[in-house]
Amino acid sequence: MTAANSATPLSPKLKFTGSDKFIRELRRRVDAYFEQTGRRRRDCPQMYFKTATVLLWFFGAYFLLLFAVHSWWLIAPLAIILGLGLAAIGFNIQHDGGHKAYSDRPWVNKIMALTLDLMGGSSYLWDWKHNSLHHTYPNIEGHDDDINVGYLARLSPHQKHLPFHRAQGIYLWLLYGFLALKWHLVDDFHNVATGRIGGHKIPRPRGTDLLVFVAGKIAFFSMAFAIPVLLHPWWAVVGTYALAAFVSGVTLSIVFQLAHVVEEAQFPAPQPAGDGRGGQIMETDWAVHQVQTTVDFARRNRVLSWFLGGLNFQIEHHLLSRICHVHYPELSKIVEQLCHEFGIKYAAHKTFWSAVASHARWVTQMGKPVAAA
Repeated sequence: MTAANSATPLSPKLKFTGSDKFIRELRRRVDAYFEQTGRRRRDCPQMYFKTATVLLWFFGAYFLLLFAVHSWWLIAPLAIILGLGLAAIGFNIQHDGGHKAYSDRPWVNKIMALTLDLMGGSSYLWDWKHNSLHHTYPNIEGHDDDINVGYLARLSPHQKHLPFHRAQGIYLWLLYGFLALKWHLVDDFHNVATGRIGGHKIPRPRGTDLLVFVAGKIAFFSMAFAIPVLLHPWWAVVGTYALAAFVSGVTLSIVFQLAHVVEEAQFPAPQPAGDGRGGQIMETDWAVHQVQTTVDFARRNRVLSWFLGGLNFQIEHHLLSRICHVHYPELSKIVEQLCHEFGIKYAAHKTFWSAVASHARWVTQMGKPVAAA
């Protein structure tokens, strides 16, 4: 959900307040941009070409591992390339499809979103976790499940501090590598079984959604294990999977953390609504909240922007998530200028590594005792 002054069925008691002048003016200027340039918001030729390139990258590495490579000194780099290919599918194809930003045709968006099921995830659960929760309530403790890693780490100043969090600035980087493994083998099955994502109750998949969920898991585990083990020793198959999954986990985790879990991002807390019914409000409007809790990085790095599917332009993505990411570099100029006019801080790191350093400092700070933090 990406509309101002609204709440999802998951958190009906939390609402945004304030004027919607910012988002209305942004939409007006974005409309003018597309009218003046004649460019399409979706169904962009360069996006289709990128899709073919990324899929060729992934399946090329997969088939080389399956049929052509037998030496460990070739298997290891190909597994790393495969893991990066998995991440590239998620950053580009699946992400735009899941946000309905890939095409004006719903069936095309659906097909592109289903590439997540081939990656070992679930497009059904992702839609709830990412679109309904994260995009509506970024960095709000208890509502945005993306900043909730349980007792393993403290990412928000509103989360409970535990003694071992002092070391999270060191061990968290290793844990990032296990994101994909946990996602593939545990999380989706647990969420469907319990009907919950974090503290939020969700409807379990039924009918076609359940069929897609099951078929996706069968397809992924067949590609990852059942087919390779017919041609290679089981231990080689497991090792290759583990390395590729670890690489994709580290890549996915770090990129998404750099947008929200950094020093420049805010972590605002809801206030009582005073309605006598336990309601809560955010004392800002939805669009301004997106800017305050999100940070761009490496906007001039074209190679990185291509690989990340524009996810280094996260402010633009949160405000304009149904526009294909190939437009983000130009749209960022409009967003930044409008933020300046409205007196809203627009935060952006110049490089990828400066964003990584900011994330490292933040998680180290959050690992300190609450009183010191």
